[in-house]
Amino acid sequence: MATTAVRHPVDEIPPVRQLAAFGVQHVLAMYAGAVAVPLIVGGAMKLSPADLAYLITADLLVCGIATLIQCVGFWRFGVQLPIMQGCTFAAVSPMVLIGTTGGGLPAIYGAVIVAGLAIMLLAPVFGRLLRFFPPLVTGTVILIIGVSLLPVAGNWAAGGVGAKDFGEPKNLALAAFVLAVVLGVQRFAPAFLARVAVLIGIAVGLAVAVPFGFTDFGGVKDADWVGISTPFHFGAPAFHASAIVSMLVVAVVTMTETTGDLIAVGELTGRTVEPRSLADGLRADGLSTVLGGVFNTFPYTAYAQNVGLVGMTRVRSRWVVAAAGGLLVLLGLLPKLGAVVAAVPAPVLGGAGLVMFGTVAASGLRTLARVDFRGNDNLTVVAVSVAIGMLPVGVPTVYGKFPDWFQTVMNSGISAGCLSAIVLNLLFNHLPGKVGSGAAESAGLSVGGREEAVEQPREESV
Repeated sequence: MATTAVRHPVDEIPPVRQLAAFGVQHVLAMYAGAVAVPLIVGGAMKLSPADLAYLITADLLVCGIATLIQCVGFWRFGVQLPIMQGCTFAAVSPMVLIGTTGGGLPAIYGAVIVAGLAIMLLAPVFGRLLRFFPPLVTGTVILIIGVSLLPVAGNWAAGGVGAKDFGEPKNLALAAFVLAVVLGVQRFAPAFLARVAVLIGIAVGLAVAVPFGFTDFGGVKDADWVGISTPFHFGAPAFHASAIVSMLVVAVVTMTETTGDLIAVGELTGRTVEPRSLADGLRADGLSTVLGGVFNTFPYTAYAQNVGLVGMTRVRSRWVVAAAGGLLVLLGLLPKLGAVVAAVPAPVLGGAGLVMFGTVAASGLRTLARVDFRGNDNLTVVAVSVAIGMLPVGVPTVYGKFPDWFQTVMNSGISAGCLSAIVLNLLFNHLPGKVGSGAAESAGLSVGGREEAVEQPREESV
């Protein structure tokens, strides 16, 4: 009798109603971060309100296209996992510097296009480095991703950075209420509703926020109904050597961050990321970044906040996130609809963010539970990597006196912690051990080492 192959949960297509609800949930989780980059860069360059609005709609449009490329995929582009794409914060400082002193938006877009092409060329190289990401490294990176995002949720809960009422008890009370709703729905509601607990929490929080004056729908009235981003709206791209060099450094950082996010999603969904699929995912990042330079926006990377949402809801279908990408395209073409989503107050997002980002950190701990910490230096690898990753998060100005290229790499706690975990794993588990200590042999490692042996119990290794 013929048997039908079992479809992996990543490839399952939920009913339309669930697809829409889950997709909206992903959009709400990343919307604030997605629009923050064009707001910061445009604000620093003192662009007009009309130009700022144009940057935002262009960003949302390319966010959606980038997400569709990553989730659906074609040829050798796209990891085909539930990954949301958005503008990377690692590029903010270099772009502000380029835009204000080095040639304006045309110089930014020229450097972004070159960086995107470089990412596509380097993608196979990063794919071959996957063997240097055993559970010891991936668990540490996922933990750092989650913990480094928690201050973002904290700032949202307090009212949003720069808000006049930042830290007011009413903001924190609203965030706590949303958090309670999310937890209550997840614990007591039926299975389907529990999977959209974040969406329900945001909707209930918004309903409570309106009568208490937390929301401002003034932007909805002023927004246009239809807006289409045209290539090179701000002029033909300019290619300046200094701008290109700084953006190439950003490209390496974003590739490192994306690698961590892709591995994390692979862990959460049960579909292990292989070297070829990692290269395909990074190649999609590069193509999206090139599109960003052409369509008046910025470099793109995987968004860690949505990784947390996948882990929390346990909805692993890539088509859910593809639906979210389609919604982002719609928001990019209908500015008025985007303004409605933008009216969700920061404390509402903060209450939901605490659950999502905490879930990412907990997923990292779950991965580290598979690592053997007996008779080796794996604990040191985790401890030092987490410390280095948290340093710029806890003390944002710690590298303020260092060169710009160094700040670009190390001011991102995710990239700093990831690089630290890779280097320390090589140092302690791949180089020859101390003379007479037998450290490498006791961990089941020969000179040059095998990554898999790091996680083996010592009895099995011996």
